[in-house]
Amino acid sequence: MAECGGSGSGSSGDSLDKSITLPPDEIFRNLENAKRFAIDIGGSLTKLAYYSTVQHKVARVRSFDHSDKDTEQDHEPPYEISVQEEVTARLHFVKFENTYIEACLDFIKDHLVNTETKVIQATGGGAYKFKDLIEEKLQLKVDKEDVMTCLIKGCNFVLKNIPHEAFVYQKGSNPEFRFQTNHPSVFPYLLVSIGSGVSIVKVETEDRFEWIGGSSIGGGTFWGLGALLTKTKKFDELLHLASRGQHTNVDMLVQDIYGGAHQTLGLSGNLIASSFGKSATADTEFSKEDMAKSLLHMISNDIGQLACLYARLHCLDRVYFGGFFIRGHPVTMRTITYSINFFSKGEVQALFLRHEGYLGAIGAFLKGAEQDNPNQYSWEENYAGSSGLMSSSPELCPTQRPRSGTFDLLEMDRLERPLVNLPLLLDPSSYVPDTVDLTDDALARKYWLTCFEEALDGVVKRAVASQPGSVDAAERAEKFRQKYWNKLQTLRHQPFAYGTLTVRSLLDTREHCLNEFNFPDPYSKVKQKDNGVALKCFQRVIHSLDALGWEERQLALVKGLLAGNVFDWGAKAVSDVLESDPQFGFEEAKRKLQERPWLVDSYSKWLQRLKVHGAVPASVLCPRGPGRVHGWGGGAGPRGAPRAPRSVPLSPPPRATSMSWHPCSKPDFGRTAMRSLASGQRSFGLAVLEEAGAAPVPPVPAGPSSPRPAVGSGVWRCLERLDAPVPN
Repeated sequence: MAECGGSGSGSSGDSLDKSITLPPDEIFRNLENAKRFAIDIGGSLTKLAYYSTVQHKVARVRSFDHSDKDTEQDHEPPYEISVQEEVTARLHFVKFENTYIEACLDFIKDHLVNTETKVIQATGGGAYKFKDLIEEKLQLKVDKEDVMTCLIKGCNFVLKNIPHEAFVYQKGSNPEFRFQTNHPSVFPYLLVSIGSGVSIVKVETEDRFEWIGGSSIGGGTFWGLGALLTKTKKFDELLHLASRGQHTNVDMLVQDIYGGAHQTLGLSGNLIASSFGKSATADTEFSKEDMAKSLLHMISNDIGQLACLYARLHCLDRVYFGGFFIRGHPVTMRTITYSINFFSKGEVQALFLRHEGYLGAIGAFLKGAEQDNPNQYSWEENYAGSSGLMSSSPELCPTQRPRSGTFDLLEMDRLERPLVNLPLLLDPSSYVPDTVDLTDDALARKYWLTCFEEALDGVVKRAVASQPGSVDAAERAEKFRQKYWNKLQTLRHQPFAYGTLTVRSLLDTREHCLNEFNFPDPYSKVKQKDNGVALKCFQRVIHSLDALGWEERQLALVKGLLAGNVFDWGAKAVSDVLESDPQFGFEEAKRKLQERPWLVDSYSKWLQRLKVHGAVPASVLCPRGPGRVHGWGGGAGPRGAPRAPRSVPLSPPPRATSMSWHPCSKPDFGRTAMRSLASGQRSFGLAVLEEAGAAPVPPVPAGPSSPRPAVGSGVWRCLERLDAPVPN
């Protein structure tokens, strides 16, 4: 089905603008390495997809065997770091107005260098209209794909690979966007695609789906009737009118008929009894805004009720809405959500997608790449090259350039290993790895964004210092600074841009921006030195803990954790101490801890749980620096930041020491534990951590072939098993 809508300088794609300027480093990136293309052309927007290979630097760690050496006297580094060039696969998706399709095709033709493909997969109503133009410009044969098949494939792909892809919209709540944790199994679900009309599809597996219904009353109806009522020809202008309108001036409500609520039927007075009901008897003219709002409510309510009835009929509780009638427009999403909730009595959930506009293009690309079996890999969104979900506020809009219209971008990188759900979790579908939702907590969001902004100068200096032999390191570091700063400003205004905003996602965004400019790990040498010192202290710390009684040892371990978190480059006061006294370390930090009770103090409950449930696998974090602690072993740095907490690699992470890797659990000691991450220093204390509410965790055997899932915060830490008996 063709999409509805048009937001450019014309109401259709008949008048093509050839005067735009498209910088390849911002819009069509890495075209010189493009290998395969797909295109989805709707009634007003074109989505282009292509695959490319990207070369970037990667820091690799090779560990040494220290088992036969005296670690306290050994002066060799604990592991070796080498920077290697690596080629990875990347998917690019670019969305633009049909008005500019000819200019974009010319640009692609001029910059296409190494492609070997002879075919471009195409879907959408415009694939027929622009077939000859595409073949003439790109010299590629157009292979048309079924629209619905592409939509389903695209929807399955984003639900599987993009965390927080789906969200619930709740107007008036804070935040309005409530992102859903990816369910281990996305099937079955209902997909409601709202283009010119409405198609309702039941999706049961990756390859099995069924069209079960639809309606001719959809986006085209809103556009057509809206044009007749308001004389406005542009779809986005209609939406803008609706956002300013008051539908109660046009619609007849229950209270207009009964003088209030209808008690017998349980209908509140402010429900719409008749759309446009007042227009038959009113003597005054209605405003364009009020008529557009009433029309939008009428069609959205109808679609919501229809979707709800089909969902109930097929015993489904999840309904995903897509198509450019939605467009992230608050009034549309709110009305559909209200309709679904009202008619299902809260049993069916209306869900919207961050990347709804790309489903067809993604599906068409996957159809053309089936011989490469892209579904055997896991992919992640590259925040450095993606626009993110845009706000509906007029002052906040997607990337714009003079005379270039609106462009929206999505990039996805292929991961080295496929990801699987963590088998140790009681319920992966309800597990939330992040302690603080910055989308929800405005005060915490301001605090953390400021923290990352203030740390940016230090990261830039470290990035330059990490590559002393590079003549362009300073220039690349400045480009990183600008890109990451811009991302942080976007997140200040649109915290929902990349899903739920957390400290971990801020770290991921910074990592992606650093990788973009070939800085794989600015802190690798610092950590190598600190970890070497940490290993020398490790045995001494372990022996001192072993000498303590069981209960005394637990308190010592927790104090070690707190001391490690106090010892924090992210905290300015501590940073000033470290600059003036480089020898200040772990033991000094422990001595400066305040006595219990602490600000967040659940130690007694935790200790009691240990006594009741017996010994559990425990994590001991190695001392870092001169008596300091470091929680990462070898994988730290931007590429070693917490990744995919609900999904884990099928093989263990690289080892930096001879100790075993083991799942670590999530502590609940507030924000201090993470602040050091903001400045690139990951400082943690010596501690035992246990997952609150998790199932009993069996011992995980050490060995290079054992998978090491990440529990809790998703951070890999170097662990030792404590087998001391627990007193009765």
